[in-house]
Amino acid sequence: MSEALLRIGELAARAGVSIRTVDYYTTLGLISPAQRTASNYRLYSPADVDRIHLVQRLEVHGVPLEEITAALSTRSGDVAMILSQIDTDLQTLQTAADGAAPEMQGLLAVIATRVHSLITIALQIPPDTMLP
Repeated sequence: MSEALLRIGELAARAGVSIRTVDYYTTLGLISPAQRTASNYRLYSPADVDRIHLVQRLEVHGVPLEEITAALSTRSGDVAMILSQIDTDLQTLQTAADGAAPEMQGLLAVIATRVHSLITIALQIPPDTMLP
């Protein structure tokens, strides 16, 4: 049995955000209503709570909302291209770290930690969070 759809205020309360945030995320295409009522109220899936939390975690790590929107709307066929780009970027980071001056090692360690955190978050993304 599926869970009941949520009105915007219910979604905001469950996600711990304001209604304005839900409106903004909807405008950006980060979330989208599952359907509308006869009175034209937006109804959201309970899974959108997790999606909002994911967006917030990515924002905390400095990923711009526009990039999050693009990534979450990427079709599964584009994943190989994204993984290839990540691999290239990681190789570039490793090359920079290998040849960096000692005073830059700390900065590169911070960057590597950030990359690791983002990859960890990406691996936690359920496959059903992509936009239809």
